Amino acid sequence: MPSVYCSPFHQMENPALFSLLQHTTTRSEKRPKSGSGGGIFRMFKLLPMLTSGCKMVALLGRPRKPQLADHATTVTLFGYRRGRVSLAIQEDPHRLPVFVIELPMSSSVFQKETASDIVRLSLESETRSHKKKVLEEFVWGVYCNGRKYGYSIRRKHLTDDEVHVMQSLRGVSMGAGVLPGLSEKEAAVDGELTYMRARFERVAGSKDCEAFHMINPDGAQNGQELSIFFVRLR
Repeated sequence: MPSVYCSPFHQMENPALFSLLQHTTTRSEKRPKSGSGGGIFRMFKLLPMLTSGCKMVALLGRPRKPQLADHATTVTLFGYRRGRVSLAIQEDPHRLPVFVIELPMSSSVFQKETASDIVRLSLESETRSHKKKVLEEFVWGVYCNGRKYGYSIRRKHLTDDEVHVMQSLRGVSMGAGVLPGLSEKEAAVDGELTYMRARFERVAGSKDCEAFHMINPDGAQNGQELSIFFVRLR
């Protein structure tokens, strides 16, 4: 296998991927070091958090206009506290995701990974066909902060839980919190259904490499950085 990795902790020979990582390095050098921990979820304390009750009823009860005037990509990370975390990418929060995958890591493990100031989630595809776009590949090796967690398969069709999350958050541009589950039984077994949603800048290094860099909310000082890389090995 060629020595191409999605993590800056490994040697790389892929110029496109290296340029994407340079992009994150430049962003990190410009950002003052955070004085306290808490992970990427800490910056969203300035934003409303959705929970069951009046706020959720108000959200689902009437159509909401998009809160963003730009064309930033919407990324949502969600999952039950005792389950696995899923990743969804939407070009518009009112449309179905263009990419959904359940990552091979539990929500608790992912939250520990996001406690650092810089989080890099990397997905690698070993498919050698170039007829598809990068995000159209199905089988992905998943790395987080340089550690490999296993393989996952991109969803071809959304599960009931995933549809529930997308519908519940259709009027939300960014934020973090807890959503009501589909049933009380699931909540009792798997815990609360948590989510984090944010805008991401999309950067295309080549036809085989794309990256998404989180745009910090307005008012978040010294916020953490989250970058997601998609690389098709050649």
